Amino acid sequence: ALDNNEGEIFFLKEKYKNNFKFEITLTDICDLENLIKVTINVDYIIHCAALKNVSVCELSPSSCVNTNILATSNITYAARVNKVKKVLFTSSDKAVNPTNIMGASKLVAEKLITAANIEGVVSSSKTVFSSTRFGNVIGSTGSVIPIFKSQIQNNQRLTVTSEKMTRFMMSNDDAVRLVL
Repeated sequence: ALDNNEGEIFFLKEKYKNNFKFEITLTDICDLENLIKVTINVDYIIHCAALKNVSVCELSPSSCVNTNILATSNITYAARVNKVKKVLFTSSDKAVNPTNIMGASKLVAEKLITAANIEGVVSSSKTVFSSTRFGNVIGSTGSVIPIFKSQIQNNQRLTVTSEKMTRFMMSNDDAVRLVL
């Protein structure tokens, strides 16, 4: 497991330490040189790293582009260099007709994954790249559910972008099944 969040990766290691061999690496996927090193002898990459809060991305577009686009490019490069078998990129429902930097960045990242397959055919790379789109995963980091729950408990109006908007929700189990 790779992450740039020291606390979360530590707790993940603790959670699974008695279940199976589980290695963690504190790294930033924006660091291409290190990413190449830590993906040596890796067979599969499930790329879930992203800045996904729309308002935060609007306030920090450069960080959004670095994490969502450039780091995805880094992953495709490192995967090809290290002959990773498969890479699965998790995208967002906001990539459909994007209206903000977050959605646009995820759409570009999806295009990078698609392009990596085309580049692989030309270069005879055997790495398979694919992507899947998610809606809101209930209970995941950045999920809107805790915000809605707090607003309901405090008799506040739910903050939604538009009442005409459809929100797609899925459980953690559904998300895992989709990835697998």
